[in-house]
Amino acid sequence: MSKLRVESFTISIDGFGAGPNQNLENPLGAGGPALHQWAWPTKTFQTIFGHDGGTTGTDEEFAARGFRNIGAWIMGRNMFGPIRGPWPDMNWKGWWGDNPPYHTQVFVLTHHPRESITMDGGTTFHFVTDGIFSALARARQAANGLDVRLGGGVATIQQYLRAGLVDEMHIAIAPILLGSGERLFADLNMLSLGYQCAEHAASSNATHLVIKKKT
Repeated sequence: MSKLRVESFTISIDGFGAGPNQNLENPLGAGGPALHQWAWPTKTFQTIFGHDGGTTGTDEEFAARGFRNIGAWIMGRNMFGPIRGPWPDMNWKGWWGDNPPYHTQVFVLTHHPRESITMDGGTTFHFVTDGIFSALARARQAANGLDVRLGGGVATIQQYLRAGLVDEMHIAIAPILLGSGERLFADLNMLSLGYQCAEHAASSNATHLVIKKKT
C-alpha cells in the first residue's frame, strides 16, 4: 500500500509550525515565512516557482525527495486559504495562482461543501467533508500506487498522527523562535503512537529529522 508522508514541514525551535494571525498578507501567520528560509533557495523550490538555479547540498536533498513518488496530496482548509466558515463564493482558488505546484489531485479537508476546481498544470482541488479517512482513501485511489503527501497545517497533521495513519515524516527545525502559533507536537505522545526518529542531518539553515512508524 502507498505511504502517507509528511515532507518538508518546518517548525521553530519552540515547536510552532505556523505563526499566529493567518491572513491574506501573512499566509503562514505572523513570522511564519522565516520558517522556510532553508527551503526557498533550494534548486527544487526555485524550479517549482519557475526560477533557474538554486542551492544544492543537504537542504536540497531533503526538499527534492519530498516530491519523489508522490501521486496525490491532502491538506487542511487553512493551508488552502484564509477563508473560514461557509464559502462566500467560488472566487478563492488557493494561494498559488492559476498553476499550483502540486500537479496532482489535492484533497482539501473542510466542513463546507464545494465543487472541485481544475487548475492549470494538472492540479485539481477536491473538497472533502466526510473526514480524514475518506480523504485518505480517495487520495490513495487517485495516487494509483504512488505515495500520498500530507501537506498540513498543524491541526491536519495532528489528526492523522493520532489516528496512526502517517507512515513517515520529514520535519525541519528552523533556527528561529516564533513565541506563539500552533505547536506541532502539542498533546501528542509520539512514542505511544509508535513513532521513532530514523534519520537526522543538519545544514547551516535547519536540522532535518525523519520520523517513521515502527514496523
